[in-house]
Amino acid sequence: MSPRYHTNLTEAEQRAEGITEPAPLAYADRVHHDELDALLHVNNVRYFVWFERLRVRFMEMHNIGTIGDETSPRIVVRGGSVRYIEEMLRNEDYIVTTRCTEMRTTSLTLCQTIWAQGRKRATFDCVMVLLKQDGTGRQPIPETIKQQLINTDGAVQAH
Repeated sequence: MSPRYHTNLTEAEQRAEGITEPAPLAYADRVHHDELDALLHVNNVRYFVWFERLRVRFMEMHNIGTIGDETSPRIVVRGGSVRYIEEMLRNEDYIVTTRCTEMRTTSLTLCQTIWAQGRKRATFDCVMVLLKQDGTGRQPIPETIKQQLINTDGAVQAH
């Protein structure tokens, strides 16, 4: 049975799909033909698209960096590390999970994982930085959002 697509999966649903490390944000989809490369496995660029989709949902979920809001911070990926663990093939169901693991004054560290058939297929750990809307400097993460990330994601405040 396929997981529910394009809907945040509960912890129980994630565990039922074999995810050993459930996250507060988890969305499922299926590998489509146009996501394959010449070797008939998922093109590496697609992993970044899948991770980006969930980062946008993460920011929306926590009301960080609202598009079109001139008072909202700009969000940029400062850097990250991707690890490809196992190839993905056409028609495989997959689940992308995202959680914030650490916060600093103006940045968040996110841990993102792609799961399929109960196995980790790829991970992306990245640092997101909040900038002022005009790009002139960094913008602090509001305390209400920090508290929310502690409560929902188990994030820790780094110094």
